[in-house]
Amino acid sequence: MNRRNLFALSVVASVGLASSIALNSQTRGPVLYEGARVIVGDGSPAIEAGAFVVQNGRITEVGRKGSVTAPTGAVRVDLSGKTVMPTLNNVHLHIGYEGYTSWSVQNHTVDNIRDHLTREAFYGVGTVMTMGDQPSDFAIELRRNQEGGKFPGTARFLFAAGMAPPGGGPDSLLIQGTTPLHAVYEVTNAQEARAAVQAIAAKKIDQIKIWVDDRDAKRGSLQKMSPEVYRAVVEESHKRGILVHAHATALPDQKAVVNAGVDVLVHTVAGEKVDDEFLGILKTKKPYWAPVMGLGDRPEICEPGNQFVEQVLPASTIADIREGRNAFKMPGCAAPPTPNEARREENLKFNFMRMIDAGARLVLSTDAGVLPKYSFGSSEHHELWMYVNLGLPAAQAIVAATSRPTEVLRLTDTGTIASGKRADFVVLDANPLDNIRNSRQIHSVYLNGVKLDREKMLAGFRKPAAAP
Repeated sequence: MNRRNLFALSVVASVGLASSIALNSQTRGPVLYEGARVIVGDGSPAIEAGAFVVQNGRITEVGRKGSVTAPTGAVRVDLSGKTVMPTLNNVHLHIGYEGYTSWSVQNHTVDNIRDHLTREAFYGVGTVMTMGDQPSDFAIELRRNQEGGKFPGTARFLFAAGMAPPGGGPDSLLIQGTTPLHAVYEVTNAQEARAAVQAIAAKKIDQIKIWVDDRDAKRGSLQKMSPEVYRAVVEESHKRGILVHAHATALPDQKAVVNAGVDVLVHTVAGEKVDDEFLGILKTKKPYWAPVMGLGDRPEICEPGNQFVEQVLPASTIADIREGRNAFKMPGCAAPPTPNEARREENLKFNFMRMIDAGARLVLSTDAGVLPKYSFGSSEHHELWMYVNLGLPAAQAIVAATSRPTEVLRLTDTGTIASGKRADFVVLDANPLDNIRNSRQIHSVYLNGVKLDREKMLAGFRKPAAAP
């Protein structure tokens, strides 16, 4: 059976599985939500004792309780004591290959992707963009099916095409899936790069990720993407209205790609402190910045009783991470800190706010899907906590996680609690402006005006992990 037929069968199965996780999907009449603190998501002051109306999946009016008129026949929902904020939006992760005990091309199925997108929605994430790891025709069809309503109760799926030198690109885990699927466009010179961009544009794909550094030395003598090539990618992409995301982890490479005009700088320099030259480049260019820092942290599973993370993972995966007995060679929770950990923490604290103050426009990004210790949905909340821990005010961190990512995602219908927007919002039991970890106190999640059945979703996650 060919891959297209397998895709169609998987879509049918996924629709049946997903149909049980959304409530009131046929109820599109007006609903007045009132009494909650409303965090708009654009940096404006929260509306204390707020109110908003949702009809046909859209927010039609927002204001203070008492100033918003309920339409005739509206259902009233009392949210007194709660806080409402927009769903989170993630511009950088890797969907479809993670199996929790295995990581391979065999895991790349529509049903596994649906599972990952469901996990994101469970944790209050509305939209995600997977980076450079999908066969383009497969991803286009999956997105079309989701837009047609075939995956209810899932985070919205977007994707960027990937481009790298031959044999380069994704890390030693991700490449096990992307290589057999020919997911990454391989280019060796400027002419090939321009041709690849043109092919991507012809498919109406509006985002490209390039891998600039040489990644894992253990994979052999890999070539970096040359300045000639990435400059050609940037120039050709901008001619065609495509945004370019550049993976670069060393300071010289970050300086070079930002100077070349990439739109989104991916990763954080953790091995050294940024210098005045780089800060000057950021001040001039003002790129979006997807720092994806949390993957290098100690996993939250090492915190005793962290149910927020543990609740969705198989028990075997949790035990493997804690004990360090896993296929990914991650250190266990009992492993002592290394000098590199302390040096990394020092550099992150030095670099993070300096880059933002210089003009880097922070956007939520996680790299989830690379290792099970940093999983779908929960990782967004860890990343959000990191932003505040490194000096960013909570209100600004929420903007970086809600409305600003929509600029990169090129979405105008979500990201804030505002009239005309999709009703994509999270109801919290505590205020994240007081403590950013209160973003985890999730009472309920709504996507396009539909309340998700998180209990049924959670029951679906509690199943054996995929076999290796």
